[in-house]
Amino acid sequence: MDQFLAFTVVGLSTAAIYAVIGSGLVLTHTTAGVFNFAHGAAGMLAAFSYWQLAVGWGWPVPIALATVLLVLAPGFGLLVERVLMRPVQALGEAERLVMTVALLTGCIALARWVWDPNTARPLSPFFTDRSAIRLGPASVTWHQTVTMAVAVAVAAALWFLLHRTRAGTEMRASVDDRALASLNGADPQRAARLAWILGIQLAAVGGILIAPTVALDAQQLSLLIVSAYTAAVFGRLRSLPLTFLGAVAIGLLEAYLTGYLPRNDYLPGLRLAAPALLLLLALLAFPHRRLRGRDRRLVRVPLPTARGSLVFAGSVLVLALVLVTVLTEDAVISYGTVFSLGIIALSYVPLAGFTGQISLCQLSIAGIGAVVWGHLGAHGELWALPVAVLVAGAVGAVVAVPALRLSGVYLALGTAAFAVILDRWIFTLPAFDVLGVRISLFDQGSVAVTGPDLFGWHLASPAQLLLLAAVLLAASSLAVAALRRGRFGRRLIALRDSEAAFATLGGRLLGAKVAVFALSAGLAGLGGALYGMQLQTVTAEQFSLVAGLPIFLVAVVGGLGAVGTGLFAGLAFVVPTQLLTELGSWAHDLSALLIALAGMGLAHSPAGVVPRMHTEWARLARDRTLFPVLLGVLGLCWLLAATDTADGGLLLGVSLVTALALNAHASAGGKRDHDVPVEWWGLRHPWRPEDKEVLSRATAAS
Repeated sequence: MDQFLAFTVVGLSTAAIYAVIGSGLVLTHTTAGVFNFAHGAAGMLAAFSYWQLAVGWGWPVPIALATVLLVLAPGFGLLVERVLMRPVQALGEAERLVMTVALLTGCIALARWVWDPNTARPLSPFFTDRSAIRLGPASVTWHQTVTMAVAVAVAAALWFLLHRTRAGTEMRASVDDRALASLNGADPQRAARLAWILGIQLAAVGGILIAPTVALDAQQLSLLIVSAYTAAVFGRLRSLPLTFLGAVAIGLLEAYLTGYLPRNDYLPGLRLAAPALLLLLALLAFPHRRLRGRDRRLVRVPLPTARGSLVFAGSVLVLALVLVTVLTEDAVISYGTVFSLGIIALSYVPLAGFTGQISLCQLSIAGIGAVVWGHLGAHGELWALPVAVLVAGAVGAVVAVPALRLSGVYLALGTAAFAVILDRWIFTLPAFDVLGVRISLFDQGSVAVTGPDLFGWHLASPAQLLLLAAVLLAASSLAVAALRRGRFGRRLIALRDSEAAFATLGGRLLGAKVAVFALSAGLAGLGGALYGMQLQTVTAEQFSLVAGLPIFLVAVVGGLGAVGTGLFAGLAFVVPTQLLTELGSWAHDLSALLIALAGMGLAHSPAGVVPRMHTEWARLARDRTLFPVLLGVLGLCWLLAATDTADGGLLLGVSLVTALALNAHASAGGKRDHDVPVEWWGLRHPWRPEDKEVLSRATAAS
């Protein structure tokens, strides 16, 4: 009984922190219409800032607390609202979700860049010099008492703000209908600004309160928000009392699992994954209308031509040949993952680009593909590669089951929970038997991965594996382009536009979603297997949720609807990372920070960089005079670099300058296509087959 009471006290203390953080999530979503994935990261930055002031610089605790909670946290909230969220307010829920994911990635990268993760930074609980309070056989520390008192005070203050003040009424009205609220004298921008300030302050309070009980680690503190996600979903993202009740349930569950979970090799990860499991169950158990995504402003999905797709696939192969003939073996190892990671990024295109289903577990599914190939293809058996694709596709089909009920930010929450479950529990399991079949994952360590045997040759060198990955990326890009041009691709885009209309017209939602989830998961599994071959050894940490967020962001920056996003994402993710790594260890996390900043620039190009580049360079590609000149210059530079006749950096600079100059000359020869109104297509610029769909959609929208 004494032990039960002790765990209950610990659980209630933890629940109070989850309640504070979860109430900030509910406040931001209820008043600003944004589910903030970076909420926990904001609390993490507050905890690090408090440590820096109170411990690192020796400031008095009251002054350090006041600085963080009254200066830094409100300033960060104002920055997020003004610079990041306001520009994407009119774009829709998906774009706001991407912005908060970018903010999460950026906060983690910034914290790891500023504060060395290899240095321990312990924080002392509050009032450690005072004796614990005895409640019968149980004892309550003063830190736990302060934590629970703060949670009660926050609950009362928020209820009073939202239901008994003009500011709270204005905040709630603004999210329901900003235009109508403005007509009645409210200021939606002021309401959103206040919501972000208070939300970030509550995250800061929770981060500072929980930091003394856990390691001050950027990734761990940011992912503690999963428990607060669960509490907020218990409250259906609108009810503070239900949010607090959910927080109590989660806190007690974690405490009781810590004390009473049987000790064996299979269950330790269950306690760590319990909040994510509860989150997934809560999403499925509350079929409320608010759990369906809101209307969003749709972005046009490019329609690739057959000729353009073949040219792109050939360009991928040419790039691979250039890399293996120009780069040294060490450089091929460093840059060889461009194409395998490109396949993983390409898996987002049919799922998120065509269908509008946002998934944050693609890299985790890629880990399944890597593990299956590592075990079944240990001796290069080529048949194991399609098996890895099929197993990953089957996992994707399982993930698709809740997709029929969830959409938008809630589907993203569900897939993020699935990734956390894999990372914290499934991937940590030792080998086990199911119906007589031995199943082995990462074996609580690492898995050795080798290349395949192809027509009697064992592909093991970095150059051979790079070429294999390039061939499969080219083939996968052709397949996705054919899907976009085909009937099924058009049906997927119709599903993205309106699920209700798709079902009304006879479409089968479950069948379509299962098929596209399985397809995208199969692509991710293929990319994961190739990625493992190039790494030679894989671990579970390489396929975690946090590791997959930068790849998702790069794919978003490239354009989720463009087939070329796979190659773009591979280049944009690998090349800057390798170049910055050469500068020194201080730049290790700078590449992730730059990727996050690029994701935050989504408002300037919601359709992505790849379609914009295609538009800007299309005229040069069609020019029968300038384009051969460009090919000749590039071929000459390639020949000089391959024979070590001239410096590679100089030749790269010459190639870029030549390409930019020729493109500028070609663009100056006439008006660009995107400057011509739709109604003048066919008159002021040549008619193209892909224009038919654009005109049909424009006519239907009007």
